Amino acid sequence: MKNITGVKPTMEKMRKYRFDWDLIGDIQSGRPNLGNSTRIESYRLMQFCFRDVIEKRVGPEETDRIFWEAGLLAGKEFFNNMIKSAGDFNDFVSKVQHALLSLKIGVLRIEKAAMDTMSMVITVSEDLDCSGLPDIGTQVCNYDEGFIAGLLEAYTGKQWCVREIDCWCNGDRTCRFSVELKT
Repeated sequence: MKNITGVKPTMEKMRKYRFDWDLIGDIQSGRPNLGNSTRIESYRLMQFCFRDVIEKRVGPEETDRIFWEAGLLAGKEFFNNMIKSAGDFNDFVSKVQHALLSLKIGVLRIEKAAMDTMSMVITVSEDLDCSGLPDIGTQVCNYDEGFIAGLLEAYTGKQWCVREIDCWCNGDRTCRFSVELKT
């Protein structure tokens, strides 16, 4: 596709929209009868249909990267719009835990934290993505990995490596993430 100058536009210029928190919308006026609640099946239907279609087009590895990158963006936006600021690390964790609980996203816990090496192990139980799914022999929480990395990046200004090490879909009963500061 070329514009009237004959120059092919970049993918960035061809985008329909860039994410903005306003795209969440005014739930009260838009859903006066149904409100801001829905069943988990609705979320998972959308998520796993997206995953299926994207994977058919670009393969499983690129799909995982897309979900991770979407989670990273969501984590940053979540921090900037729902958490907004935090004092020390304990305050940050407390605010994130409260927000995730109040929105019924999941139960976040810090299992281990070594601030001298900037590494930790985080669990998210009762999460939206996979708690209660069958053991399919693969981890599925790429979005969550990105989300946690985005939260931490927005809080610290530094990039983080987040990798799921246990998943409900691998037979575990919580999702566990290894978290380290990128060097």
